[in-house]
Amino acid sequence: AVSFPEPSPATSHKGQTFRPQPLTRAEIDALLAAASRRSSSGIRLRALIAVMGGAGLRLAETLALRPADINTVDATVRVELGKGSKTRTVGITGRSLELVEAWLERRKTLGLNGRHPVFATYSSNGFGRPLSQQQVRAALRRLADKASLDKRVHPHGLRHSLAYEMARRGVPLQVIQAQLGHASLDGTSHYIGRLMPKDVVDVMKGLDW
Repeated sequence: AVSFPEPSPATSHKGQTFRPQPLTRAEIDALLAAASRRSSSGIRLRALIAVMGGAGLRLAETLALRPADINTVDATVRVELGKGSKTRTVGITGRSLELVEAWLERRKTLGLNGRHPVFATYSSNGFGRPLSQQQVRAALRRLADKASLDKRVHPHGLRHSLAYEMARRGVPLQVIQAQLGHASLDGTSHYIGRLMPKDVVDVMKGLDW
């Protein structure tokens, strides 16, 4: 199982810009399949992937979630601490919700309750505290290696993947903007443009100069 060790010094990528690499549905399936369906750590990691890839939340927003923020009946997630301190309510895919519900049920058996963040640690060392961003990033890297994915897998990349899939299916930009919590439509347009350069290439191939 992919574990969540205590944070340790890591190589800094501050200032570096990486080309967006949204994951395909098959790649996300491979990522989920590489995580344990039995261990608490694996169930929690699958739920983390579901929230970031199935609802498009930022990592900080995901780690700030409380159980009350997830409405399993309406399939919605309330983001109280969004970027710019803005609150929003977004939808979550049905499959993703199932993965989150599995973790919410497992949490109860570990002694975690509604006062603890959704993605809290259950070890005796720091019980009930939210996972750190570094722990989540490291777990995703290890999971990607286990799934034999060549792409760089990271929290924002899961958000990229949802945005790419929504755009590919023709979802209006205004809807994508609301789901991702972007401040402006121009920002969403630029965001999608960076994710879908292949579409531009395909159009140009079809033009007769």
